[in-house]
Amino acid sequence: MIHEVDEVLKHLLATGALAGSNIDISLEAPTRDWAARRNAPTINAYLYDIREDVHRRQRGQMEVRDDRDVVVKRRQPPRWFRLSYLLTAWTKQPQDEHRLLSAVLATLIPRELLPASELPPSLAALGLSVPVSVAGIQTESRSLAEIWSALGGELKPSLDLVVTAPFPAFPEYDAGPPVTEGAAVRVRKLDGGSGATEERAHRPRQVSAAQEARRAARAARLGIGRGINQTGGTVR
Repeated sequence: MIHEVDEVLKHLLATGALAGSNIDISLEAPTRDWAARRNAPTINAYLYDIREDVHRRQRGQMEVRDDRDVVVKRRQPPRWFRLSYLLTAWTKQPQDEHRLLSAVLATLIPRELLPASELPPSLAALGLSVPVSVAGIQTESRSLAEIWSALGGELKPSLDLVVTAPFPAFPEYDAGPPVTEGAAVRVRKLDGGSGATEERAHRPRQVSAAQEARRAARAARLGIGRGINQTGGTVR
């Protein structure tokens, strides 16, 4: 899941306001050694913190359906994790770095929610959207000064990006086969006698006919109600 979010982020940065600019996008830790090796304008997205978003934790089970809309499996709801990235721009001039950070903001601000259709297959299979927050209030326990101190570098202007991504919870359980026959009822005497009544069963056609009859009755009631409202009297 983490490496897939990395790829999503790289794709966002490469196809947004920076599209066609040939700006390098790096996921390495921006240490002094890395900065010394850099020889081109670069956007660095350093993943510095991973922790579960416990407020999104859910209980119960989720149904997995096939193309026929039949339940084939059941599984626990996914667990959500906050992936915090430190976004920095690296050029020779501070003004150019500020322009790059502005371009990053222009790219990420409109993308507060990534739909499942734009996610890699394993994330898209969950059918969930992924929230993205940029330059918000930092809620992690580590401060930016501590991060830069750990990296051994000097403090730079940066953007704090948080991607909250689902992670599948295991195991999955196979569901039983779908019901194709209606319920059947037999009644016997309490004294155990042999006088059993004939079996009463709901077959698929009977169930469908009953559902259609209920829908027709409901539509008729709604039609009568509309007639009363329009005329102000009783419809005969």
